[in-house]
Amino acid sequence: MHILVTNDDGPPSNQSSPYIHSFVTTLQSAGHTVSVILPHQQRSWIGKAHFAAQVVKPTYFRPGNLHQDDGTTHTKPLQSKAGSDSEHEEWVLVNSTPATAAQLGLFHFFQDRGPVDLVVSGPNYGRNTTSLFSLSSGTIGGAMEAAVCRKRAIALSYAFFSRDHDPEIIAGASSMSVKLIEHLMSHWDDGVDLYSVNVPLIEGIEGKRVMYTYALQNYWASGSSFTEIEAKDEENEDPEEKEVEIREQEGRDEGGEDVRKRRGHKHRHFSWTPKFSDVYQSVETSEPGNDGWAVKEGLVSVTPLKANFMHVAGLKGELKLSSQSSVPQPKFYALVDYEDSYTQFIILGALSSMVSPKDYRLIPTNDGLPSPSSPFLQISSYEALPFQHIQDHPRTTLVNSCVIRKALIRKHYLAHTVHTYLVKHADCELKFHVPVTLDFEVDYAEFLDEALVEAYQLHESFTGNEGKAAIDREWWILKPSMSDRGVGIRLFSTEQELHDIFDQWELDQSGSEDGEDDNDSIEPALANANPSVASKFDPGIITSQLRHFIAQLYISPLLLPEYQNRKFHIRTYVVSVGAIHVYVYKHMLALFAEVPYRAPGISVDPQIHQGLEAAVDMRPHLTNTCLQPTSSTTNPTVLPLHSLVSSSLPPALLTSITAQIYTTTSALFRAAVAQPTNFQPLPNAFEVFGIDWLVDPEGKVHLLEVNAFPDFKQSGQEEGRGIVEGMWKGVLGIVLKGAGADGGFFGVLGGEGKALDVQEKGDVESKWGMKEVLDLDIGRR
Repeated sequence: MHILVTNDDGPPSNQSSPYIHSFVTTLQSAGHTVSVILPHQQRSWIGKAHFAAQVVKPTYFRPGNLHQDDGTTHTKPLQSKAGSDSEHEEWVLVNSTPATAAQLGLFHFFQDRGPVDLVVSGPNYGRNTTSLFSLSSGTIGGAMEAAVCRKRAIALSYAFFSRDHDPEIIAGASSMSVKLIEHLMSHWDDGVDLYSVNVPLIEGIEGKRVMYTYALQNYWASGSSFTEIEAKDEENEDPEEKEVEIREQEGRDEGGEDVRKRRGHKHRHFSWTPKFSDVYQSVETSEPGNDGWAVKEGLVSVTPLKANFMHVAGLKGELKLSSQSSVPQPKFYALVDYEDSYTQFIILGALSSMVSPKDYRLIPTNDGLPSPSSPFLQISSYEALPFQHIQDHPRTTLVNSCVIRKALIRKHYLAHTVHTYLVKHADCELKFHVPVTLDFEVDYAEFLDEALVEAYQLHESFTGNEGKAAIDREWWILKPSMSDRGVGIRLFSTEQELHDIFDQWELDQSGSEDGEDDNDSIEPALANANPSVASKFDPGIITSQLRHFIAQLYISPLLLPEYQNRKFHIRTYVVSVGAIHVYVYKHMLALFAEVPYRAPGISVDPQIHQGLEAAVDMRPHLTNTCLQPTSSTTNPTVLPLHSLVSSSLPPALLTSITAQIYTTTSALFRAAVAQPTNFQPLPNAFEVFGIDWLVDPEGKVHLLEVNAFPDFKQSGQEEGRGIVEGMWKGVLGIVLKGAGADGGFFGVLGGEGKALDVQEKGDVESKWGMKEVLDLDIGRR
């Protein structure tokens, strides 16, 4: 479980917070992920308060040795280096209350560790039994704050009977507490918002009974809980020392004080000195079954509460714990370490929502596996995947990438994949939905003519364009095969324009090698056409490093007047599962260019092209989200595709578009499977691809490119976030339940490796929005 720990006693201190370090260590030893955020000093007796109008500032605590008070506090957090794990544990301290710490821990820190399963506030330095303690308790206040945030919460308190904090007794209480917490999480009553747990600090506590109790209603009986002190003697007392002084009164029987009558006001100060004798007397005279009685008898008290301080009825009597841990071994271990925190949080959230916390355990590295053959899910960057482990343990390891998939994700390989498949399948959908594409290699601009010798379609186009105005020509789009994020994309319609592009790149590269300013490497015509574009659009391509290019026939786009006639493309998320099932996520995105569309010929600016006919303002043509300004309600750059329905995009056309995407995606993966050297799906792998499509004015869909590890953050902000979140839930649902003959992994959602039947496949589409477009057994086991 991911457990968030806070308290009201602050960081470890043998004087005022002697239990927190032992408890956290015991939780970690039990295999739980523990995140710690505490008040930076004593905040006892503060209840569920927040400091209004206060700026909360964190510091960062690095625990030292157990019971040694040698931890250190720092103003800045540890900076982890890429590819390395920090050897230091770090907690967060805040200059505020337990309730505030709980809020910040839930929503602002530890997001990379996934959703919190449980919040534990404590262990408190002293008991929190009866209403007199509970109503003022910062420990219960921290748990109550988590409960009103709809998180399961436990307020944990250690009731001590001696100031001699024996490490073995503390360790026993911590062990008992962890065992009890695990039991409560596995048997959480639906009517409970939080539990208040009181563990007596006595020898042999692990053998004591655990009782459901109710909070004893009691009242102050001895008058004021404050003591008058002379103003001249008053000092700003250290809160840790004051809490020790107050807690030392536990067990003492204080008498009342005389109140002298005075005329007028006498200037004096007051010190909080509650009369614990009132609490003890009320417990002594109470009936058995309440929390105070249980602790007095040396029993562990578990008080079920609502988030309104009312006791939950129906839970009473002895609570039986099994002799073994009540938390079963997980069905699988999961390592989620994605490339960016945005996607990391979404994946962890999807995993938490699709799988019960008892069925999986998050681990920071695969070294945390009990054995190499333990069931293991890893979702991380391609470079971090343990491919040797995948091959050695094909039945128990599941990862989020195929080993080889360049037949799809490299533009020149994709062109070859489509061409080769069409040779044997002339009437395949790819024939109608992939633009004419030519691939070639160029090391240096001077070899361009040689590279284009066999590109007869280009030469025919150049010949046909001779003597035509730019607006009337047939245009082509040039793309470096190995680049992404729109880098290096150019438009051309004549052989001279294509030469000019490569000559300019080579000129820019030679200029940068001579030590010129980086800004000089931006294509001059583009910079002159619109200086604001230069900072956002790429500075060109190093042709000696990127040799492979494709030239693709330019497709005029469907334009929607409701969206300023800006060009858009469709981003579809497609998941390949095993060997092989392919699903298309039905909820798609529309990604818009920054400015209204202008045909390529109109984009040439005669005022600045100065002989460079390739000087085209690319902003109307590039729809990559990384190149666009921040989306706004008046000028959105990312929208759900279904929201575009209008007179320009009627429902029938939208239905036709999605149907074309389904059939073409199916054909595309059939073509990829036919290239076993360049596409190798594995039975124990899945992968999410971002496939981009363009719709022409006639409503015909054209494949643009296939992206591995698509940038979910760029296309998933604001309007797109719900689509990215839903897609990941669908992906995890499919790969963990099982699909087709490959079956599933880990058996966490039912199925137990059984193939999905027709009804279940319908459920996959209706529940998770995943449309299966290909079910093909390619013989990999």
